[in-house]
Amino acid sequence: MTATLVSLISIFMGILGGNSTKILVKNNSFDVIGNTIAGVFGSIFFIKFLGRLGFSPQNIVDKGIVNYQLFAINSFVSFFGGFVAVFIIKKIVNKLQKDTSVTNSDFYT
Repeated sequence: MTATLVSLISIFMGILGGNSTKILVKNNSFDVIGNTIAGVFGSIFFIKFLGRLGFSPQNIVDKGIVNYQLFAINSFVSFFGGFVAVFIIKKIVNKLQKDTSVTNSDFYT
């Protein structure tokens, strides 16, 4: 297993996390494509941000030996990153829609 394969699996776990949001919490969800995109960006952000604690893909395959404990932590963080990203993006979209609705109603009156 290479670091590139670990990174691809991490992104896939983020996609699963983003799309599981639709199953677990129906109100805070985009469609499948929106959840997939949010999951990709969430997993990448969380792994880049929190991977510095020692479970980055390079540390998982250090010296050609796979550390499965770090891989499990990496997969969980990617899944959680995709899950959380949908909520964060949904809050941003709701805030922007609320702000633009006030602006548009003031503009047309």
